[in-house]
Amino acid sequence: MNQREAGHPRGCCDSTGQGELQRLFKVKLARRGIQLVRANKSGCLDQCELGPTVAVYPEGVFYGGVCPDDVDEIIESHIVNGEPVERLRIPDEILNTTHKKDGAGSPDRRRAK
Repeated sequence: MNQREAGHPRGCCDSTGQGELQRLFKVKLARRGIQLVRANKSGCLDQCELGPTVAVYPEGVFYGGVCPDDVDEIIESHIVNGEPVERLRIPDEILNTTHKKDGAGSPDRRRAK
């Protein structure tokens, strides 16, 4: 939920300042009755170039370029079934760097369906 001024070279995870992803996770987890998982707000996770980021602990899995349409898939696949969503996962080799997955400023969003 970090914010930066418009046009900053590293981008901004929450340019609207509304915390929409966190709110969606919180609402959707509650609707499913999942009480042992918290959807917490966070400051900077230092993954700016990779778009809005979600971190799942205790596994330490970081997802990049997350959009509202991805929330249900992350909950179902990762939280409920224990299987990370590989198409959104930030690879360990670029985690906490300024390197990009596809060279265009956001993770490769191709769906493996």
